[in-house]
Amino acid sequence: MDTIHRFLFEQLDIRGCLVRLGPAWRTMQAGRDYPPATVHLLGELAAVTALIGSNLKTPGRVRFQLQGDGPLSLLVMDCDEQLRLRGMARSAAAKTPDAGIGVPPTPSFPASLPIGQLLGDGQLVLTLQTANASPWQSVVPRVGKSVAEIFQHYLSQSEQQPARLWLTATADTACGLFLQKLPEAAAKDADGWNRIEQLAATVRAEELALAPEILLPRLFAEEEIRLFGSRHVTWHCPRDEEKIRNLLLSLGRDEVEEILGEAETIAIADEICGHEYRFGPEILDELFPPQGRLLH
Repeated sequence: MDTIHRFLFEQLDIRGCLVRLGPAWRTMQAGRDYPPATVHLLGELAAVTALIGSNLKTPGRVRFQLQGDGPLSLLVMDCDEQLRLRGMARSAAAKTPDAGIGVPPTPSFPASLPIGQLLGDGQLVLTLQTANASPWQSVVPRVGKSVAEIFQHYLSQSEQQPARLWLTATADTACGLFLQKLPEAAAKDADGWNRIEQLAATVRAEELALAPEILLPRLFAEEEIRLFGSRHVTWHCPRDEEKIRNLLLSLGRDEVEEILGEAETIAIADEICGHEYRFGPEILDELFPPQGRLLH
């Protein structure tokens, strides 16, 4: 698994994509203790972000945020041109007393709540960062009763072509099927899009994890499909202590000294990657050497 397969209906001018995440998705959740409702939504967001990230043609990163004022206040997922994913969820619940700086609170809410109640009022935020360019951001209304409907609406509006999306996620897998009607579809077969859409709508959630060589002929037995080579998706969120040291350096010696005066250890959590960084009093002289003394 952890693959993206693109395909094309040769005679219909309809394109598609099948996303199947396994080990990368499980690694992303490791140690997070997300409840089932969060796992479901974050996994579906992972699948659709990988799908959209696969369209990046130059070095860059696309990030999606589903945010609101509900008990599940934020879902974040981003992907770069190498299909390296990272993401997290945040609850609006209070932090536990022993949580470190930046440690996300543990979400706690009924699994049966629909997405509108989980996220509350909010929006979908897209951020696109490409090499040597300032980040471009778009904030759009969150339209839909599921992650699939939200992105189906977004893709149809942004690309000006009808699109359909089916997503599913469990603690083990996160999968998605995407279809899009291309400009010449109606001219090639007036009923083609309607037919393919209805056939795809019969897919069951558990079938989305099947290999494309099995799933596509099962759904579209009478159609001619060209299946392109797969691309591999990974979870990529390495530790970066230098980034955290630079953050402390930007605070200045006085502020770092004040923080250490209140607590013996500075604990900083990288929320999106799930890493924690701890520094003791020795970090003060490491970052801000006493005058006249150079450290290498």
